[in-house]
Amino acid sequence: MGRIPEDYMNKVYAGWLGKIIGVRHGAPVEGWSYERLEKVYGEITDYLVDYRDFAADDDSNGPMFFLRALEDYTFTPDITAEQIGLTWLNYAPYEHGFYWWGGYGKSTEHTAYLNLRNGIMAPRSGSVEQNGAAVAEQIGGQIFIDTWGLVVPNDPKLASEYAKKAASVSHGGNGVYGGMFIAACISAAFTEKNTEKIIEAGLSVIPSGCEYTRVVRAVLNFHAEHPENWRKCFKFIKDNFGYDRYPGVCHIIPNSGIIVLALLYSNGDFSRAINISDMCGWDVDCNTANVGTIMGVRGGLEGIDFKWRKPINDFFVCSSVVGSLNIMDIPWCATYIANLAYKIAGEKAPGKWKNILEGRSPKFHFEFPGSTHGFRIASDIEETLEYEIHNTTETSHSGTGSLKIVAKPLMGGKELRVFYKTYYRPKDFHDSRYDPSFSPVLYPGQRVTASVMVPQDTGYGVLACLYVKDGNTGNIIEGKKVDLSLGNWNELSFNIPHLDGACLEEAGVKFIPKDGWNVTLVAYIDDMDFRGEPDYAIDFTKERMEVWNGLHLEVSQFTYLKGIWRIENGELSGSCCDFGEAYTGGNKWKDYTFEATIKPQVGEYHGINFRVQGAIRSYSVGLIPSNKLALSKNENGYRILEKVDFPWHCGGEYTLKVEAKGPSIKVMDGDKVLIEYEDSDKPYLTGQVGACIQKGSHCHYKDFKIGKIK
Repeated sequence: MGRIPEDYMNKVYAGWLGKIIGVRHGAPVEGWSYERLEKVYGEITDYLVDYRDFAADDDSNGPMFFLRALEDYTFTPDITAEQIGLTWLNYAPYEHGFYWWGGYGKSTEHTAYLNLRNGIMAPRSGSVEQNGAAVAEQIGGQIFIDTWGLVVPNDPKLASEYAKKAASVSHGGNGVYGGMFIAACISAAFTEKNTEKIIEAGLSVIPSGCEYTRVVRAVLNFHAEHPENWRKCFKFIKDNFGYDRYPGVCHIIPNSGIIVLALLYSNGDFSRAINISDMCGWDVDCNTANVGTIMGVRGGLEGIDFKWRKPINDFFVCSSVVGSLNIMDIPWCATYIANLAYKIAGEKAPGKWKNILEGRSPKFHFEFPGSTHGFRIASDIEETLEYEIHNTTETSHSGTGSLKIVAKPLMGGKELRVFYKTYYRPKDFHDSRYDPSFSPVLYPGQRVTASVMVPQDTGYGVLACLYVKDGNTGNIIEGKKVDLSLGNWNELSFNIPHLDGACLEEAGVKFIPKDGWNVTLVAYIDDMDFRGEPDYAIDFTKERMEVWNGLHLEVSQFTYLKGIWRIENGELSGSCCDFGEAYTGGNKWKDYTFEATIKPQVGEYHGINFRVQGAIRSYSVGLIPSNKLALSKNENGYRILEKVDFPWHCGGEYTLKVEAKGPSIKVMDGDKVLIEYEDSDKPYLTGQVGACIQKGSHCHYKDFKIGKIK
């Protein structure tokens, strides 16, 4: 028998779900004191805010994106702190979104990021020796660490070794010990139910004489003597380990005491644990999120009351620099983590999960109990529509689960849309927390597939088709309508046509009763998927500035690393003082052509990006000084691969085309090939497209065209 327990898949899903529940539960009162919480809310038993959609958060950004070091470099224990630090640079935008950018020497993450940017690599970037204890021992060492425990189940020591490297990018001393402790607790909780033993597993991996151990031991001892009153325990923590005793904005020690308190006084109950954590105050969302992960793993899905799951609906977004990675769902996160976990353990995924983890099954499989993948419903008659949408094991096209829809009242000819949001705008969210921005996860030219079923005893015929919605025009483009064979699974397929100026914001299934009045529709969806290469054009006259608030503006469909990016006179405008880049498209695009018309305004560096995998992993082709055109590779800094003569001047207009096929790259001016290059040194084989400028340049872009290689 291997290290990974049999119920791992459901528990890793429960753990990440617990994390997201904890973030959402604590976010409205982050930074509140115990006294203020007691005065305003008294006893907390439920979510405090009914969010439209919950925006991004640093507590969930970090865990999902720092884990990508295992994919980008190595999943083995040979992974280094420096490689995880490079992962920070690759996925975090420059001083916006993702973290709290509170200033160098104030925000630990901001400090570490700028250290990394300036060549002070991890682990020195986060160390006490580099930054001093007050900065290095803030709370971030444990709030970003959950996935390192989830990815190494049932081995606290190994989990802590990964976590030590991850935490040391930005933290030192007790800041690192906190990360090791939390990861070990999560790892232990996969097979251990006893809360004290879970905590002891965390203590076993950190020094017995450190301050972190001292606060944990103190809370354990207090609980042993006073097991019934968590409020007395909080007073004990405040009096002996409160904020007044430690330097900095948000020190790890007081908050670690709250985590241990909530675990111990929960009596094994998930809801009680996260509610107690909320009521204690201080860094509420961070503490409650760590508690949620540990308790989610410990108790599994059956331990999480459905009232916590329903408002989330498996929805999850982030605010990295890769916009198409910012739209996720919780089942996707769980499978991403699990795929790495089985690789680390050297074990094979069991049964139905093997194809799912290896990416050979459809994106939306509904195999986790209760999972919905964030699907939603819309209709011609929304004002009177009543509906339920939930996971079921009543029937499935493959595996054991599917999505069940019950909607009424419907009538003949009126459609019901069941869909996944493929792009988000500011109006979809409650606020602009941590500055989310997005590129769509589906594009013209790609293919949508799904299987649907309507029961035999429906009593009327039903048509169904796949569709996408263009958010720029509001138009719905649909595939062929199929007269469903009732009682059977019907496989649908839709090749999205080439579209110019589109931004696809929905993809789903339309159900249309053929007749009837005031009828109830019961339908099932399973195995929905997006595949294929894109074929479309971005028309900047149809794009807009997405205004989240006065300080957070984004060009629609784009994320940006750095620089000033705006829509001006129907063109994309980019300018910078040192460098600037903006990206769009799918991070998994493979072979494609990319054509753009560029209009240099000021400066000597004007280009386009392709195969963009993040801020420090991409290619570019562009105009450079001395009338040259250069093909470059970004490896945490650009290196020219090849350059050719190419007369150009500011005020001119130039159309450049790139063809990327495997490791082979062609750069063309019309049909004329200017550069042919074969990258044999760890080539980037997938990625987005974008625009780039350097050294104070300003450039306009008239259009982007992305197509299939013929």
